[in-house]
Order: sequence, then structure tokens, then C-alpha cells
Amino acid sequence: MPTGYQIYRQDGLYYLTFQVIDWVDIFTRQLYRDIVIESFRYCRNNKGMRLWAYVIMSNHVHVIMSAKSGNLSDLIRDFKRHTASHILRSIDRKTESRRDWMLKRFEFAAMRHKRNSQYQFWTQENHAIELESHNFTMQKLAYIHENPVRAGLVDHADDWLYSSQRNYVDKGGLLEIDLLDLF
Repeated sequence: MPTGYQIYRQDGLYYLTFQVIDWVDIFTRQLYRDIVIESFRYCRNNKGMRLWAYVIMSNHVHVIMSAKSGNLSDLIRDFKRHTASHILRSIDRKTESRRDWMLKRFEFAAMRHKRNSQYQFWTQENHAIELESHNFTMQKLAYIHENPVRAGLVDHADDWLYSSQRNYVDKGGLLEIDLLDLF
């Protein structure tokens, strides 16, 4: 069911939120955060993703993203499918104390949508908002980077390792990104 958050221009710059089903706090484990980072890296290097900003929180990811080839919806679909399958495999293989509970949540969510298979990891929607002005883009960039501060995880945005804020202040991010013109 459409939520009003649609990607109308496949070559546009978008603020997006990728939310884990039922807000499951999966990204409290480094293993799963690193899967997201590696997937971003792969998509930037091989699929034409332009990643302008990101933050990985405990149960969601915020990004500012675009696609070099004007195929943003395809890029998002592939990114979410890849990360979901790798994370689900890791949950199944690794010593995860919450394994049974998490897999039951993802299995139950999959039953609600006929196009899913055994599990659904990410919600269907991405809350896509096109960024058409510099001021609005800077507002969303600040929102992304301040998210860990608002959540009480760090005192300063550039202390959160799983965020592009470190790229913007030359502290060496985990991942190379495309830098927005801040001025």
C-alpha cells in the first residue's frame, strides 16, 4: 500500500530510512553493522550508488543516496535484498543469543506479504523524500548525523563510528562516501 513516500525521479537525490521489521535491534552487534557497511561499499564500487550520508542505528539506517544510472529503486531493492540475505544467514550460523526470537519475528512478518519467502528483514517502505533544495538537504544531513546524539549513544556526532559524520570532519570514516557541498 503506497504511503506517499515514493521515488518519482530515479535520478534524484533522496533521504531514505531502511527500517528493520518490528524495530528489532539487530545492529547492536558489530557483525551486522559491518554487513551493511560492506554492502554500501560494494554498491558504490560496482552498482553506481552515490552515498552522500549514512548512519546505522540499532534498528534502522538513514541515508542520503542517489544513483549514477538513474535506477535508484533497483539499487535500493538490490541493497536491501543482499543485506537481508547475508544478515539472516549470519543469524542462522553464528552464536546469536536472540536467534530464535528474531527469526520468528522475521518469519511472522513474511507471512503478511505474499511476495516474501521465508523471512522478511526490512520493512517494505523506505520513507523516500526527495531533496530538492540545499537548505532541506543540509537539514536532513544534520538529522542523520545527530541521530546517535539524540539517542544518547554519544556526546558528539563524530564519535559515532557507523556514520558519515566522520567523513565530513576528516576523522576517517569506515567507508568512502560522496561528499555533499556544504556551502
